[in-house]
Amino acid sequence: MTSAATRTAERREVDPDRLKQFSFQVWTYKKGEMVSALLHIGDQLGLFAALAAAQPATSHDLAAATELSERLVREWLYGVAAGGLVEHHDGAFTMSPEAEALLVDEEGSLHFAMGAFRGGLGDDALELILESFRTGIGMTYEQQGPRAAAGLARTTGPFSRQNLTSVILSGLDSVTAKLERGAKVLDVGCGAGVSACLIAQEWPNAEVVGLDPSGTAVRQAQERAQSHGLANATFVEAAAAEVPATGDVDLALAFDCLHDMPRPDVALRAIRAALDGDGTLLIKDIRSKGDFELDRRNPMLAMFYGFSVTSCLQSALSEPDGMGLGTLGLHPQVAREMTTAAGFTRFAEHDFNDAANLYYEVRP
Repeated sequence: MTSAATRTAERREVDPDRLKQFSFQVWTYKKGEMVSALLHIGDQLGLFAALAAAQPATSHDLAAATELSERLVREWLYGVAAGGLVEHHDGAFTMSPEAEALLVDEEGSLHFAMGAFRGGLGDDALELILESFRTGIGMTYEQQGPRAAAGLARTTGPFSRQNLTSVILSGLDSVTAKLERGAKVLDVGCGAGVSACLIAQEWPNAEVVGLDPSGTAVRQAQERAQSHGLANATFVEAAAAEVPATGDVDLALAFDCLHDMPRPDVALRAIRAALDGDGTLLIKDIRSKGDFELDRRNPMLAMFYGFSVTSCLQSALSEPDGMGLGTLGLHPQVAREMTTAAGFTRFAEHDFNDAANLYYEVRP
């Protein structure tokens, strides 16, 4: 066995310039963590929205508008200005139109990003993640707490509101005609019900049922449907494997969820048994080539792996026999192979200019 002294003697020489560069890279990630906290604070306390409405504004102006502590508001303003998120001139702060699009305009902007900033991992979730590395069993989506479901709904909501009914579903073979007549729709892994409610609103003759194993997500979906007065959208706490084999579903959705499931193969077989012989399954999942070197062309790849380790792969390994696909695991080749194995015979890949996702139209 090599002694500690020998290992020290054999330690490779450090290049001071490379050390400086690598140190900057490492601490930049810490900077990102801290700025993420500032983003979450600004979103939750309405500071970005108040600044957009009152700009140019001083810290005193913003504190008065939000009824918050001026000293803390001042420190927050300088922090987000240092991070390049707002602009500072002569003691006053402003937001660019681009900043408003990403940080304030949740309803109208395709680029709204604040749903992804949730204040970091709580202590309980972090301990479960650490324990998963020891046991190989991850935490469930339910254990990730209500912020996970609500945050995902806010993150995916802008693209869905502007594209799901007008672009994506209309781009599928014969689906919108069925929805007009009164299709039966099944949203598997429905989360907080964004997609299901959009479909129920657009096509009042359709019967939309959302399923999710997270009771927290289902309650949020039920509240969403109730707030919009949607009598044709119902939500049930159930796993994908529990989908009834009715053979009468016209359209099934599996949006951003198959890679999170311990057994997506079982889920796909259940969905296949629920579909009508002329039905359609629409899968939405993360863009990935299935090759690390090719995927590295994506400058946000490390973020996706971070999502996987802390959320997606956790859920995908939350049962002892979990397949563990993770965030990047359902690339087109795997999607084609798994749907074929589940009994589907037709597979079409669609690119609807969704920066993060591809769509797979699958039919019996």
